[in-house]
Amino acid sequence: MRKWIVRFVSLYVFDVVVLLLMGLLPGVRVGWAALWGAVILTAATIWLKPLITRMFRGMAAKSADQRTKLGEKLVQFGVVFVVELIVWLLVVWFSAVDVRGWFWGWVLPPIALLIAWIIYDAIDDRVEARTGAIYDRATGGMATDAAAAPTATEQSGRRELHDGLTDEQRRMLDELGNG
Repeated sequence: MRKWIVRFVSLYVFDVVVLLLMGLLPGVRVGWAALWGAVILTAATIWLKPLITRMFRGMAAKSADQRTKLGEKLVQFGVVFVVELIVWLLVVWFSAVDVRGWFWGWVLPPIALLIAWIIYDAIDDRVEARTGAIYDRATGGMATDAAAAPTATEQSGRRELHDGLTDEQRRMLDELGNG
């Protein structure tokens, strides 16, 4: 659960900044809508974007053998742009983000989202690590993941990985040495 909370919060903060910067474009008005729009953008990025991308890539793969290398790159770019456009449409429809003009409001923002996601992909490990540290401090350092305290079975497995012996084999060898 901690992993999802940290991922959502770090991406949400990044998306608020992205939407506020997109509000600087001439045809996009964001303002306070960035707060709700970032919720939609974050949810779409985490759960919807992979599904839509997989669907479009599957459709494009059916005819991949009929295209040249340049044609394939153009189709891949087109798929990415369509996915970004769908995510942008969801943000505009379900939030108070206001767009005007086909280029400034509908073409440029999906390209800006693509650039923002490339940047986030490059820094996400550091951002999520920092967010995780803040989360741990806020929860008093309590471990919320099951991996924090290894069970007896996990401890036995780790010992076996260390020397290649199961607990039973280790016990038998100890008995041989004592006998």
